[in-house]
Amino acid sequence: MIVAALSWQALRELGPTHFAMVVLAVAVGAVIFSAVGWWTTGYQVVARELRITEGLIWRRNRAIPLDRLQSVEVRRPLLAQFSGLAELRLEVVGGGKAEAPLAYLTVREAAALRERLLALSGRTPEVSVAEADPAAGPRTASPGEQSLHAVGNRELLISQLLTPQAFFLPIGVAWVVTQFVMEGSWTFIGIASTVTAMAGVLLQPIRRVLRDWDFRLARDPGGRLLLHYGLTETRSQVVPLHRVQAVRITWPFLWRLTSWLYLQLDVAGYGAPERGNDTGSDRLLPVGDQHAARLVVGAVLPGVDLAALATSPPPARVRWLHPVGLRFMGVGLHPDVLVTREGRLSREMTLVPYARLQSVRVVQGPLQRMLRLATVYADAAGGRSGAARDRDLAEAWALADELARRARLARHPIPPPAPAAPSDLGQPADETFWQRPAQA
Repeated sequence: MIVAALSWQALRELGPTHFAMVVLAVAVGAVIFSAVGWWTTGYQVVARELRITEGLIWRRNRAIPLDRLQSVEVRRPLLAQFSGLAELRLEVVGGGKAEAPLAYLTVREAAALRERLLALSGRTPEVSVAEADPAAGPRTASPGEQSLHAVGNRELLISQLLTPQAFFLPIGVAWVVTQFVMEGSWTFIGIASTVTAMAGVLLQPIRRVLRDWDFRLARDPGGRLLLHYGLTETRSQVVPLHRVQAVRITWPFLWRLTSWLYLQLDVAGYGAPERGNDTGSDRLLPVGDQHAARLVVGAVLPGVDLAALATSPPPARVRWLHPVGLRFMGVGLHPDVLVTREGRLSREMTLVPYARLQSVRVVQGPLQRMLRLATVYADAAGGRSGAARDRDLAEAWALADELARRARLARHPIPPPAPAAPSDLGQPADETFWQRPAQA
């Protein structure tokens, strides 16, 4: 709306003819600039490196080691869908955004390059281009894919109607209409600013619907996770399961009326998405019920059953710090993952595999020191942490030691012992587990 207001002002000052010439000159300049950028950009795969050269006046050369590659995504904006082109985006360790966006390639070239890069990155078998070619369209699965789950567009639309933006929109419209009736007349700037504010409220739900339209989750013959979604911009994302750092499950307040939730994925290289930023590539399930969540979590973290993840609450004295959200806080140690949960209006659960833990921290604030409490952070490479908040101090240190031990065992498992002698059979194993200390 701001651009429209400025364009209207320019049209009044320049006149239709000069204004059309200015718009045409800007459009031609943008096309020439894009064409020069595309013409001067090239790539080359040398050994286990992707080398990218770009720039006309200032040349820029980048070498990306493929052993740092986390995920490769094929994006097709609306115009690219009509022209048969695609953009390839690489996510690498330590990057907060796409390290090497290659725009634009043909769809088949993008698919072939994606499979080649994933194969060279290690631990992922190469798949034929015919199986990975997204030219068949985002609505049908490739021959080699094993479909896991598909989100209905009706559920997606209803879920975005159950958001604060859509819920309070009628109140905002009623307030605007009341103000207009009382004022009698509004200026163009007043109308434009009001419409802009209302459009901003609706923009986030609409963007989510367009982004997650026809969301499909599948697995390829190599065991990698495949995500296909998008309407105006289709995306085909490949995530090797060994790159998954954590899974976060969220139950928004209004969604609990329908028992819905959504899942997010942490992959090293994406970084933690900023609050309110919907452009990240961290989605795993945009909306679904408990059954769908169990299916998806079991596919991403084999052996983990979402319905069996019990947690223990913090000590009762934490109610002085969290009088409302105490009963929604908890932590649990399960054979393969650390489970933490928290939240008041929106409830969250975080699952962190022990093999992905990078560090364990015990943190105490001023109030926590007074109440002999501490928070244990289990840091993964994806940017998020599992946080066991406000635990008893002795319990926090015992939990940190146990997490460090389990992380070491997950990375370097101890080989099974030799068969015991007949006289030793039936003796209990000597193994120490983390336990909450008894309350005084």
